[in-house]
Amino acid sequence: MQAVSAPEHGVVIELPTGYPSAWELDALLVDGRIIHLRPIRPEDGGRLLAFHRRLSPESIHFRYFAAHPELSEAEVTHFATVDYTDRSAFVALVGDEIIGVGRSERLDDRREAEVAFVVRDDFQGRGVGTLLFEVLAGYGRERGIERFVAETLPSNFSMIEVFADIGLGLHRKVDDGVVHVSIDLQPTPAYAARRDQREAAAAAASVASFLRPGSIAVVGAGRKPGGAGHEIVRALLAGEFAGAVYPVNLTAHAVCGVRAYPTVCAIPERVDLVVVAVPPSSVRTVAEDAAAAGAKALVIVTAGFGETSEAGSDAEAELLAIARRHGMRVVGPNCLGVCNTDPGIRCNATFSPIPPVPGRVGLLSQSGAIGVFLLERARRERIGISSFVSVGNKLDVSGNDLLCFWEGDESTDVVALYLESFGNPRKFARIARRVARKKPVVMLKAGRTPAGARAARSHTAAAATPAASVKALLASAGVIEAERLEELLDIVQVLVHVPLPAGQRVGLVGNSGGPLILAADACGPGGLVVGDLGDATAVALRAVLGAAAACANPVDITADGDAEAFEQALCLVLDDPAVDAVVAVVTELNRLSAAEASEVLERAANRSAKPLVGCILRGDDAPLTEVTADSRLALIASPERAVGALACAYRYRAWRDRPEEAPPELVGVDGDRARAIVAAELAVSPGGGWLSADAAAELLAAFGVRVASTVAVASPEEALAEAVRVGFPVVLKAGSGDLVHKSDRGGVALGLDSPERLAEAYATMRERLGDAMGVPVVQPMVPAGVETIVGLSVDPAFGPVLLFGLGGVATDLLGDHALAVPPLSAEDAERLIESTRGAALLHGYRGAPAADLGALQDVVLRVSRLAETVREVVELDLNPVVVSASGAIVVDCKVRVAPRQAGPGPLTRSLRQRRARSTSDDA
Repeated sequence: MQAVSAPEHGVVIELPTGYPSAWELDALLVDGRIIHLRPIRPEDGGRLLAFHRRLSPESIHFRYFAAHPELSEAEVTHFATVDYTDRSAFVALVGDEIIGVGRSERLDDRREAEVAFVVRDDFQGRGVGTLLFEVLAGYGRERGIERFVAETLPSNFSMIEVFADIGLGLHRKVDDGVVHVSIDLQPTPAYAARRDQREAAAAAASVASFLRPGSIAVVGAGRKPGGAGHEIVRALLAGEFAGAVYPVNLTAHAVCGVRAYPTVCAIPERVDLVVVAVPPSSVRTVAEDAAAAGAKALVIVTAGFGETSEAGSDAEAELLAIARRHGMRVVGPNCLGVCNTDPGIRCNATFSPIPPVPGRVGLLSQSGAIGVFLLERARRERIGISSFVSVGNKLDVSGNDLLCFWEGDESTDVVALYLESFGNPRKFARIARRVARKKPVVMLKAGRTPAGARAARSHTAAAATPAASVKALLASAGVIEAERLEELLDIVQVLVHVPLPAGQRVGLVGNSGGPLILAADACGPGGLVVGDLGDATAVALRAVLGAAAACANPVDITADGDAEAFEQALCLVLDDPAVDAVVAVVTELNRLSAAEASEVLERAANRSAKPLVGCILRGDDAPLTEVTADSRLALIASPERAVGALACAYRYRAWRDRPEEAPPELVGVDGDRARAIVAAELAVSPGGGWLSADAAAELLAAFGVRVASTVAVASPEEALAEAVRVGFPVVLKAGSGDLVHKSDRGGVALGLDSPERLAEAYATMRERLGDAMGVPVVQPMVPAGVETIVGLSVDPAFGPVLLFGLGGVATDLLGDHALAVPPLSAEDAERLIESTRGAALLHGYRGAPAADLGALQDVVLRVSRLAETVREVVELDLNPVVVSASGAIVVDCKVRVAPRQAGPGPLTRSLRQRRARSTSDDA
């Protein structure tokens, strides 16, 4: 038996042997309410009785196909006691009460299980049944169940709808008045899309609890200015919050002229949002009071929790358990607060000295100090905020929740994120990719240094550092990555004010050659092109500008150019069909003041449908114009920054305009065979490890990857026999999977063209490596070609990352590689290969024959499929993959496997898990 602290009770209980604790999770219903799902336990018998008694006669009829009397003691024991393997059941709870049950029982066909679901009447239609199905299906897949079968009555429309809408392969027939349903549990794109839609709707509804509250209590609101609680009350009143504000202070009768209450429970009206600004030791009491008062959300600005000590982390876990038990979302702790500038809400529940200017940008900051800076700079740089959330320690609410909210928020056009950590990077990427198809997402990720080295690193693992993995993850999701705070603000300003450029051709206009040169130099690295202007434009420019002016691109009106000349030149370049966007760089001079230049830029931007980014160089960088909702001009402080922000907008437009491409169907993939190979390795080495060379080659062959003939040879005689079979010359390699970099250790002998040389190489390798040689393998020499590397590394947080680059000795020497996140489409594979500098070698460099790029792309796609299919493969190096005109062949492969982590996968619809500490070992 296991003794653990059960989160929903807060007491130590005995769990049955085999109880899968990893499958306890919290999730959101479609209305944003929190429920707890977990495997059933024997002590749930009383709850099952209470649940059954609250079912309507109709629900009982649908479940049992007949009126069912009170459950007997034997039935209660049977339903509450399962073996968690062949008989499984999950319960959905709100507080202590069961509101839904889903159960499965494995049939004679071990791959098939019969399932049944029932949901309490007052919770039907909120997504409880769907959540139970998803969790039970994931649990079943983990135990080898491939199909669910069920029986239901034709009039049970809600259950039939759950089965039909789940998005999995469904077969049903009606026989003798009963609907027989068979559901294939293999996930499909439709299943993933519908799961994500349900998650987004639920998350958005829950976020509304703190961004769209009807009433707010501020606990710890002191009477003296300067304290966080006092400043939050003042900000709410100054911003004319549309709802009621309730200061909470144990001794004061009023705060900021508003009646105060001693506790949240003393407030006569129900409060939606409770802002907590009390010392850390009092936060738990406030959370319990808020829960008792029926609050929907907590914003905890108090610091001194997980960011300071392990004891602080324990206190956070207790807070989260209280919040989840009572269905409250939590922002913070250690945060600045939240704000929504919607005219119908006007909620500024922050203690920032800078109130946000209303606008169209949804802003998240993990750091309160960075949040204050961003709000201040946003005001100065003409960026208006739709809503702002400082998430602090991210105990509960994270960027994933807010992305789902902003996705459907009509007040938000651009999303900007400052994050220091990812809670669930794979889910973030999936959500961000969907949101970015509708509105741009810009992110500055801090803390990108490697957290530590892996114990055994392949080339791929060494290259896939946390920083590189973040970059690949964001690129795959279409997220615009900023490197610095000012760049984040530059990009956001361009995106919120300026139309997205239709192409990469940029016109440059200014009154000084030096700044224009800087702008031109910045275009190339950003992917922009400073091309020739049309002939008609050049003629028109010469007619209106002075003789000293440069009428090619860049257009320099010179220091003699005044506001009129500047406006004429700017409009002519904007109207040129050969130009997609314009960057105007003006230095304040006697003939053209900053104010005049600003007015010209505003007029030109408003009359043109093309993007215009301005840069006015002067001593004072205060804004020249007020923020307006309909402004079409971005003003950025330097030429390089202006071009860089525009280039980001262009690359985002190019990504968004690409059609969404599904991974291709691949023939010759035998997933069952691959899983059997891995299972055999884990049976011998439960902790995992490197596959032997021949096992690694067999695994790749199961995915249709062409590998040079690889045969294990246990003696020099066997080596000679194999060499004779395949024909000299051959290669001899050490076969131990633990020998990761064979060539560095003398574990590879090439070009062995005679029996004598083979025997000599065998003896030398055995003497040099000893037992580390393992069982060596013999391969034939392959035709010459371009040596490349295709690799895979799976980070516990970020998931799989695929690498491509130049292979052989060039892998580490040149570092010419690129990363991508599976699954990959054919177009993704092509872009990955072409993004490396060495791609030119594959096209037939300096008269060499062109390589078979299609064959190389096929290898990349099959490795991508392997990553998705066999999650136990955590590291893989195919180096080199020799690519010639006749195809691509893997010459050397290394594969490391590890057991899957128990529990729901990273894309499961679940909130951040509560932490339960074991109090004893298994008995």
